[in-house]
Amino acid sequence: MTDLVRTANDRGLTTLTLDSPGNRNALSSSLVGALADALTHCGKDREVRAVVLTHTGNTFCAGADLRDPPHPEALVALLRQIVELSKPVVARVTGHVRAGGLGLLGACDIAAASAAADFAFTEVRIGVAPAVISLPLLPRTDPRALARYYLTGERFDAAEAVRTGLLTAASDDVDEVLAPMLDGLRRASPQGLTETKRLLTATVLKTFDRDAADLTALSARLFSSPQAREGMTAFLERRDPVWVV
Repeated sequence: MTDLVRTANDRGLTTLTLDSPGNRNALSSSLVGALADALTHCGKDREVRAVVLTHTGNTFCAGADLRDPPHPEALVALLRQIVELSKPVVARVTGHVRAGGLGLLGACDIAAASAAADFAFTEVRIGVAPAVISLPLLPRTDPRALARYYLTGERFDAAEAVRTGLLTAASDDVDEVLAPMLDGLRRASPQGLTETKRLLTATVLKTFDRDAADLTALSARLFSSPQAREGMTAFLERRDPVWVV
């Protein structure tokens, strides 16, 4: 669709590849727009049975692009689009996932990663909170695990991501573990997939309906705060923010 999101088709599966190496596939306003356009195209194409979301380089998604962040409303719309898409969306991860990138995983119906992948909710370390991405994550992920990793920003591995419900599966060979799942999607009827996904996402969509406006406002407020400005500046300057003790 664009240089930022590459598209490939194979026997009913459309693979959307995040290809923004200059910012480690961070969620810039341009990337969010390009991915939304690609998903819209997939939703309208009757030949598409399911969508695979993957990436180039060693980072699936580094979170929000601090130099060109998307509006919170645009990120909410993208996450909801993945959840509401009439075709299943499968995440294929072989590298690092940070902050907003974990929201993409939470929105996907199935998520698999290589054993070498790692994950972190880094928002708290720059003075913000994982507000918008909580919309798909809170209904689907172990709450005690989220409490730990939201509050500490610690990195965790693929095995822990499976245990907490963030991932469906992890393996040394991500394509091997995905193969039977993708085969199952190819064998399923389009109607069966659409209606089954509707059942599975009903609770998640209720969370969007109830909380999206409040969490969007919270995200905007935090990102414009003095602590967030210090945190983002420190991150870009590769130094500790002033509150580190």
